Amino acid sequence: MADVWTLLKLLRWTTEYFSSKEIDNPRLNAELLLAHVLELDRVGLYLDFERPLDNAELDAIRPLVKRRGQREPLQYLIGQAEFWSLPFEVTPAVLIPRGDTEILVEEALNRADQGQSLLDVGTGSGAIAVSLASELAGWQITALDISQDALDIAIRNAEKNRVAEQIRFVQADLAQLPQQQYDLIVSNPPYIAQAEWDELMPEVCCFEPKAALLAADSGLDCYHKLTGQAQDRLTSGGWLLVEIGYRQAQAVSELFTTAGLQDVFVRDDYAGQPRVVGGCKR
Repeated sequence: MADVWTLLKLLRWTTEYFSSKEIDNPRLNAELLLAHVLELDRVGLYLDFERPLDNAELDAIRPLVKRRGQREPLQYLIGQAEFWSLPFEVTPAVLIPRGDTEILVEEALNRADQGQSLLDVGTGSGAIAVSLASELAGWQITALDISQDALDIAIRNAEKNRVAEQIRFVQADLAQLPQQQYDLIVSNPPYIAQAEWDELMPEVCCFEPKAALLAADSGLDCYHKLTGQAQDRLTSGGWLLVEIGYRQAQAVSELFTTAGLQDVFVRDDYAGQPRVVGGCKR
């Protein structure tokens, strides 16, 4: 008699398999992957533990488990990620939104007590722009990216989260920002140095878009370009806020100061690592 694969049995096997492949949070990965294929939420998964799975369900699950075991990101496999408690479509055309970037959103909201125009440079999936639009009614947001594939996804995410009317999407290089002034400019730009590439997890270096990660000049190239334009692109009292790598706080802060920005600060993330640098045009 053939083995019967119940949901619980498959969940345990998948968890052990992911653990053997050194995947972080193997149980959670297994739960989310199985829930996605079976069109259940995690509560539904737990309520259905003893249900036997049929061949069609097993055939749908097996290739995804194998791909995750090869370190393909879970978010790409299920086609979505959560950021700022909002749902976002993700594909290999965009970086996967991460919780650490919510610090950048927090800092932007802290400085949005006046003004109404915001530029998100390198919008990718649109996670930052869409999250800020959801909080800043009446603000007009421009979301810029060099990749049209990324912009197509960002547009769908704006529509999904019902903020499309607030956001203008522009295909452009951050080396030449739109010729207008903004009350806030935010960016999570490429900042990984070539020398750091081999330190990245396989999920990142093998699957996420390299152009959205890697930057020249020891990872500082994009910060040079952004700070070099800040005085012309910010309104008086406007802020430039950027996400940084954990080794870059001093170098990026110095670029802000050299560019004439005032009140330069560094904000740590909740793990205590430097995450955001900001400065104001006075």
